[in-house]
Amino acid sequence: MGWNVYSLVIRSGEEVAMKRALVFPGQGSQYVGMGKDLYEGNSDARKIFERADEVLGFSLSKLCFDGSDEELKQTQNTQPALFVHSLAVFAMLKQYAFDMVAGHSLGEYTALVVAGALSFEDGLKLVRLRGELMQKAGVENPGTMAAIIGLESELVKKLCEEAQIAGIVQPANFNSPGQIVISGSVSGVRKAMELAKEHGAKMAKELSVSGAFHSPLMEPAVKGLEQGLRNVTIHDARVPVYSNVTALPITSAQEIRSALVRQLTNSVRWEESVRNMIVDGATEFVEIGAGKVLQGLIKRINSNVAVHGIEKLSDVELMNSK
Repeated sequence: MGWNVYSLVIRSGEEVAMKRALVFPGQGSQYVGMGKDLYEGNSDARKIFERADEVLGFSLSKLCFDGSDEELKQTQNTQPALFVHSLAVFAMLKQYAFDMVAGHSLGEYTALVVAGALSFEDGLKLVRLRGELMQKAGVENPGTMAAIIGLESELVKKLCEEAQIAGIVQPANFNSPGQIVISGSVSGVRKAMELAKEHGAKMAKELSVSGAFHSPLMEPAVKGLEQGLRNVTIHDARVPVYSNVTALPITSAQEIRSALVRQLTNSVRWEESVRNMIVDGATEFVEIGAGKVLQGLIKRINSNVAVHGIEKLSDVELMNSK
């Protein structure tokens, strides 16, 4: 592929006082029409969508631009759609310096491409496979997820442990202070929701999802993803990638491979990841891709850092003019 993601500036060497972190969205940020303005208005973005259609063997671009909401919401489609959209935005940015990256769940794969650990093509094949495997696991092991608002992380963990008398349940996403998503069997999740309300949660709301993501119910997807990862080349990352599973920076190919497998059944430690990036010098966070979900979470985690998003053609043009 002619497009070279690494033509952008990756700062290295001397410590920089102000550091920029790029972050990439996960499932839930998709919408019909995403990327259409990029495709129509920029040749670099168009090449990304066209190459994705070639690699996948179907028109992902048509699905993103004009597909049905129902079809785009299917996990096997959502994941490659968000991945490609973020990388189409990224391909348009010129001489854009950054120091570290992270992605929320699926977004971790996007971050790894940007960090030089995965090629675009291999990353795309993996996210399509991951989406298919997760969707299948959701059918084989039906489950659900719920948002718990207004309780401390440690209390939610404890309530999930107590609720396991009813079924499998664990925290899936530690998103921001007081915003945690839990995942597991229907009986386990509903018992945890009941306990959360008893302990003063502002909200405990079941989510409309196709599976119990980031829980043991995703175990059927593990072997397939391990096989998929064996079929691709993973390089050491050229900048730190803050892992969902550990919330710590990783760069080695071996660590990356292990983290991606563990991510399927383990919690996304997003709040900790952002806090660790700030400790390591991040003063500016830029969400690359669809929606503003991560921008909102980061503002709640730390209101002192600068937070921006680049999603539309107009956003890129504004950034490139600076």
